Amino acid sequence: MSRDQTGTGWFKSSRSTGSSDNCVEVRLLDGSVRVRDSKAPEDGVLSFGSAAWNTFLSSLKP
Repeated sequence: MSRDQTGTGWFKSSRSTGSSDNCVEVRLLDGSVRVRDSKAPEDGVLSFGSAAWNTFLSSLKP
């Protein structure tokens, strides 16, 4: 994850570049992980508990 450059608490992947509009942002808040579409943050937020988020991340590893 890259550092929060906006002061909002939302982070984009460090692999996200200016050439790609396909990106999500992640924020840690009140013990949960929030995820939103960086192109349309007003469209809503998904919220995951830490155990569910860790399971998701583990499933991405080869």
